[in-house]
Amino acid sequence: MTKNKKRETTGKKKTILTLCLLIILCVGIGFSFIPLFKNLKFGLDLQGGFEVLYDVKSIDGSKMNQEKMTATYKTLSKRIDSLGVTEPEIILEGNNKIRVKLAGVTNQDEARSQLSTVATLSFRDSNDQLLMGSEVLNAGAAKVSQDSSGRPAVALSVKNKDKFYEVTNRVKDMEENVIVIWLDYEEGTDHYQTEKNNCGTSGSRCLSAATVSQGFASDVIIQGNFEQEEVENLVDLINSGSLPSKLTEVSSRTVGASFGDATLTKTLIAGIIGVIAIALMLILIYHFAGVISTVSIFLYSFLVFATFWVVGGVLTLPGIAALVLGIGMAVDANVITFSRIKEELYKGKSLPSAFKEGSKSSLRTIVDSNATTLLVAIIMFIFGESSVKGFATMLIITIAVTMFTMVFLTRTLLELFVRTKFFNNKLNAFIHVDPKDIPDVSKNESIKKIPFAKVDFLKHSKKFIASSIIIVLVGILSFMIQGLNLGIDYQAGSNITINTEKKISKKQLKSDLDQLNLKENEISYSNEEIDIRVLNVLNAESIQKINKYFEEKYQAKVDIGVVSNVVKEELTKNAILAIILSIIGMILYISIRFKPSYALGAVIALMNDVFVIFAIFSIFHLEISVMFIAAILAIIGYSINDTIVSFDRVRENLGKEKNKKNLREVVNRSIRETFTRSIYTSVTTILPVIALIFLGSIEILNFNIAMFIGLIEGTCSSLFIATVIFYALENRGFGKNKKKIKYIEEKEEKKIKGINC
Repeated sequence: MTKNKKRETTGKKKTILTLCLLIILCVGIGFSFIPLFKNLKFGLDLQGGFEVLYDVKSIDGSKMNQEKMTATYKTLSKRIDSLGVTEPEIILEGNNKIRVKLAGVTNQDEARSQLSTVATLSFRDSNDQLLMGSEVLNAGAAKVSQDSSGRPAVALSVKNKDKFYEVTNRVKDMEENVIVIWLDYEEGTDHYQTEKNNCGTSGSRCLSAATVSQGFASDVIIQGNFEQEEVENLVDLINSGSLPSKLTEVSSRTVGASFGDATLTKTLIAGIIGVIAIALMLILIYHFAGVISTVSIFLYSFLVFATFWVVGGVLTLPGIAALVLGIGMAVDANVITFSRIKEELYKGKSLPSAFKEGSKSSLRTIVDSNATTLLVAIIMFIFGESSVKGFATMLIITIAVTMFTMVFLTRTLLELFVRTKFFNNKLNAFIHVDPKDIPDVSKNESIKKIPFAKVDFLKHSKKFIASSIIIVLVGILSFMIQGLNLGIDYQAGSNITINTEKKISKKQLKSDLDQLNLKENEISYSNEEIDIRVLNVLNAESIQKINKYFEEKYQAKVDIGVVSNVVKEELTKNAILAIILSIIGMILYISIRFKPSYALGAVIALMNDVFVIFAIFSIFHLEISVMFIAAILAIIGYSINDTIVSFDRVRENLGKEKNKKNLREVVNRSIRETFTRSIYTSVTTILPVIALIFLGSIEILNFNIAMFIGLIEGTCSSLFIATVIFYALENRGFGKNKKKIKYIEEKEEKKIKGINC
């Protein structure tokens, strides 16, 4: 047997062994995937439940601060315990709002009553007789303290000292001389004698039973065998009662359990189909490298879910959308790497050398592009509300996991197979490179394959710029005539989504709304779902009435969301702020990592993307909701990601170019080299979005439409606007010292004359 045959046999054995290990790894993760998914916490949009946003105010008129908000938070947590909700979400939003999400709750009326009742602190004797209320205490009366022995205790600041002395002086002479502190005491239900052993424990409304040995006309200390944590909890609960907060409902949402299950099923099917489409495309384009990328996607999905589970995240509909979108964007890291490897092969390098150089040169681009998307995701998380925050959380996790799986893991797996040397002469099978396109370096052959070699992208960019301007102008005209179709998030009102197998005409629905005294704003259909927007801000009683009406008449599953003017103003302000900060963040990052001319080109392209999406939504009168803003921010992140890939190639080629006057050719060549990669990335990202548009829930339909438009627009603007703006600025010496340029030009002229002489 010859040496070559021995090497080939050894390569085959190593390849088969590596493949077997890879299959075992995938099977192991596959078996772990199902229990992991089942153990995830699902939001109310995926399992049904009740969500309400409260505006919190002090009943005594004092300003709400963090301490008071925390006290109210503690009270709500204690009340939710009694509702039997295992995974509640209580989110403090700003200085005076609390959002409560109760997945799995079926009785919204009971939940509303339990949550919004004013916290009542009362002092009673051992026979449950009322002695005094929270009015005897100062605001924020309770503080963490210590008794004379240095043990944890609770200090109470007394406002009405005369009343307090009168009560304590009377209690000291009672047979059982204790003052029992209750939160939300219920007559006929709560009794000290049956509750005394549970006083101070979780789930008990009895907070403390203090022995009174003398009358007190000053601040007092409640002491006992307390742990530090128990004291801190008691302080929060007493303060929540001594500072009863008024909770005003400003928005709400109810989702039936069956409605949530249907939504989850639809979205998962759409997601799976989208991922399969991406996998097939990658294998078709990159052959074996595409198979490795598909394995990475599988591992990527598992790790995203695992990370989400570890951090205690609650999986929501926007979260799944972010995950599916994240898969498409994560593939970009592989596409960049594979493109670079192919470029090195087209230069005549061997597979090991091409793999090494391609992996190295692509890393900087991947880091920069993901860093800018991460910046936008963080801004979304800080300024977003509810669903936007959930989308941002998943996006942040997907970016972090992308850097591990799609960069480190994919490269490690590819390197294992490259080292077997099995694919050294099988480049078409490995990464879809035809051996005929590889030059023979030993014969001084030049590069044979140069994609789009004769295309002048800068020349053709004028057509795209003109079309963008036309779309924006038509959008402005449309806006002046019919305005924007603002959803309830930005207009106030209520959204009623009906899921039924029965066919209901618009005429019949309008008759139903008239009967329910609802002012209809818009009715839209999608498969078996009907989305109705009304201008009425519904209360609890109206919601119950509407639910009952549609369930009885059409056997429909009903989902109702309510937004008040208070929320509308807050959301509008946050949306504008988030977009502005995202753009500022982009300018700063790109200016630091590149230079101002790149930053200005990127930002103008971004603004174009935003204007075009708004214009199309105005022209077709599509609804603009809070999830639409999430889509805009996601597109900003995606578009800047794409732009940086193009700019990174421009910067690299400029560094290699000796003749700085060939700027136009350098920019054109850079676009040629990244054009195919940009198209592939866009398609892989668009595939799951298309699946979500046709198979997903109506709740995220407009979000996916915005993503679809934005992905196409973002790709085109990165190639044809950002680079053109950069070229125009650089060609005119933007940001350079004009005197210095003149000096260099004169020096070069003299030097040339000298040579010529």
